[in-house]
Amino acid sequence: MSRIARRTRRRPVRPAALGSVALLALSACSPAGPDASPASGSGRVSGEVTVFAAASLKESFTALGERFEKAHPGTEVTFSFGGSDSLAASITGGAPADVFASASPATMKVVTDAGDAAGTPATFVRNELRIATLPGNPDRITGLRDLTRPGLKVVLCDAEVPCGAAARKALDASGLKLTPVSYEQDVKAALTKVELKEADAAVVYASDVHAAGDKVEGVTFPEAADAVNDYPITLLRNAPNAGAAKAFLALVRSAEGQEVLAGNGFLKP
Repeated sequence: MSRIARRTRRRPVRPAALGSVALLALSACSPAGPDASPASGSGRVSGEVTVFAAASLKESFTALGERFEKAHPGTEVTFSFGGSDSLAASITGGAPADVFASASPATMKVVTDAGDAAGTPATFVRNELRIATLPGNPDRITGLRDLTRPGLKVVLCDAEVPCGAAARKALDASGLKLTPVSYEQDVKAALTKVELKEADAAVVYASDVHAAGDKVEGVTFPEAADAVNDYPITLLRNAPNAGAAKAFLALVRSAEGQEVLAGNGFLKP
């Protein structure tokens, strides 16, 4: 059984590992290309791979981690899922990790500007917003404007988190003003408020509505097309296990990885 950890780190302060690693240049070729196989070009890999990934990637990356461990006996993939801004701050603060997968180019830029990325990050998937409502949509929410009704309890992600920034962009595009009952630190926390019936609706990602199953109902809205988030991924400069990390990156970008991500509600890059 896979021993994949599921935890979220909030801005720990740790000394940075100063060892050098080989740089990774993520190619712009199709994920289905000859170098996209999870085993290609990497030789035998082993040991722990630590991946910092946006909360919305939890279901997809957990599944990919299990496949990776099966394909590479002797490896273990450990994940830290959370808000991309908090994860980026942890990385620049010295938290040891091999791979960073962010929910937006803006949060990835925090890492690249600090010189903590090896090579150029590559967009591997995209995600679109949805309104998550209670099952059956009892408040008959059909779009963003409905979220401004008096008495409706709406939750948004914090503006510094990619899902919050995307929601704000969609609201601005529609000229709407919305005061939520709370701002949450990542998209899973926002969705949980609806699942627990502590909120009537939340603006989250399509992938999160998909992962929630019958716990929520998803509502599409046209403004979401103007606020689609690109998800970049990169090897980190001080990766403790760069060889295995490169193999995991290859799996994510392979046809197999893209199939898993699409099956969880993500869009192709």
